[in-house]
Amino acid sequence: MRSAAEVAAAITRLSIRGAPLIGVAAGYGVALELARDPDALPRACETLVAARPTAVNLVHAVDRVRQAASASAPGRPRVAAALAQARAIHAEEAASSFALGRHGADQLAGCRRILTHCNTGALAAPGRGTGLAVIAELADRGELELVLVSESRPLLQGARLTVYELGRLGIAHELIVDGAAAGLIAAGEVDAVVVGCDRVAANGDVANKVGTYSHALAAAAGGIPFIVAGPCSTIDRDCATGAEIAIEQRDADEVRRVPSGGAGGSYEVTVAGTPCRNPAFDLTPAALITALVTERGVAKPVTGGAVLGLLG
Repeated sequence: MRSAAEVAAAITRLSIRGAPLIGVAAGYGVALELARDPDALPRACETLVAARPTAVNLVHAVDRVRQAASASAPGRPRVAAALAQARAIHAEEAASSFALGRHGADQLAGCRRILTHCNTGALAAPGRGTGLAVIAELADRGELELVLVSESRPLLQGARLTVYELGRLGIAHELIVDGAAAGLIAAGEVDAVVVGCDRVAANGDVANKVGTYSHALAAAAGGIPFIVAGPCSTIDRDCATGAEIAIEQRDADEVRRVPSGGAGGSYEVTVAGTPCRNPAFDLTPAALITALVTERGVAKPVTGGAVLGLLG
C-alpha cells in the first residue's frame, strides 16, 4: 500500500481488521499520503476516517497523526512527524497488548475452559492482540485447558483466523458454530467468555463483532464471567452510551456467500437474491460485562466512572 486511499480500501474490505490494528494502519496511511503529497493532510485524514465508522481507534490514531503533522513545518518535516507519530502509536498498542493480557489473566484465575468470539489475536492488534492476549497469558501460566472458538459468521474470522493463531501458539482449541455457544455454556462446559471490542462508550457499553451480545446474554444466564479486553484507545469518552455508536451495515453478499478457499473465491449458501441484513457489530450493555480489561487496569464493575477513570 502506497497511499491513504489504498490503506482505506484495505480496511474497508477487512484485509486489515481489528480495532487496534485499524488504528495503527490508518496512522501509517496518513504518513504514506503525505510522502506522496505533503499538502494532502486533510484529504488523507478524511479518506481514512470514513473507512470504518464503528472502530474508534481509527479516529484516535488519525487525529494524533494529524496534530503531529500540523504542528510541523510543511514538506519533509511534516512527513517525518507523521511517520514518527504513527510508529509511536504502533509501539504503544503492542505494549498495551502484553499489559492487558496480564490483567485479564489475573481476572480469570481458575478458569480453564474459555469461549471466544471473532478474532482478537496478533492479526487484529499489534503484540499478542486483545482477547487472545488474555488467553495466551492463561496458557503461559499453565491455567488453560481448552478454548472454544465460535465461527463468527458471516465472515468466519473465528474459523479462518482465530483457530490459525491458536494453532501457531500450540493452544488446545475446538471450533463451534455460533449457535452452539449458549447450549455449551448452559451445560457447564465453559468457565468464562473473553472477547475484544471495537468501541467502548463512556458508560461501558461495548460495540463488538455481531454475535457478541448473544454470548453475553448466555454468560449472564449461566453465571460465568464475560470479559471484554481492549486498549484504552478503544474507549470513546465523547460517546455517552452505546446508543450513540454507529453500527456499520455491510454488503448482503457477505451473508449470502461464504469463502471457498484461495484467491478470494466464495460460494452461495442461500437462494440467489435473498434479501439480507448484515450489521457488522452489535451492542453489549455494560451491565452484562463482568470486567473491562485494559493495559491500564480493570474496570469492575463496568460503570461510567470506572471506565473513564482508566483514561486518567
